[in-house]
Amino acid sequence: MSLTTPTLHTSRLRLRPVANADADRLYAMHSSPLVMRYWDSAPWKERSRAELFIARCQKLADEGEGVRVAIDRASDGVFVGWGGLIEWDPDFRSASLGYCIEEAMWGNGYATEAMQALLGWGFDTLDLNRVQAEADTRNVASARVLEKVGFVREGTLREDCVVDGVVSDSWVYGLLRREWKPVSA
Repeated sequence: MSLTTPTLHTSRLRLRPVANADADRLYAMHSSPLVMRYWDSAPWKERSRAELFIARCQKLADEGEGVRVAIDRASDGVFVGWGGLIEWDPDFRSASLGYCIEEAMWGNGYATEAMQALLGWGFDTLDLNRVQAEADTRNVASARVLEKVGFVREGTLREDCVVDGVVSDSWVYGLLRREWKPVSA
């Protein structure tokens, strides 16, 4: 079953399907060592990675595995980042949340606002019961975002990532439908 990638609006943001026109911004963001320092892969070195990412976004929806959306500022259309609900399992009513935000956009509450909207869509449209997320234990800002939108830290995956020889741990977070508190617009 394929999924339709939504277009969602918040007071400051528009979440929309990832498009080919996003390739340069995606590459700039994912090639930044600062943005990618807590990621589970090294910064991109080739622009073609952005094109593969965009193709994978479409494939996720086509194959019913989840959705990824680009996040733009509503006031001027500036690219903020992306977010996604992937690994959707309709039988278990579960999915995994992920996001990446441009460095220039950090500290403005955009990740929290966008993930609230995406989670609301997931609980309503995909009938999710559980959403899981992971954050590198050094990424305190991302942990705060997850906790602000209602996630509970459930445990630690010890030494689960090795990127460029650096070993790191990840926190595992869960959010259940019965704990979800949507923010009214």
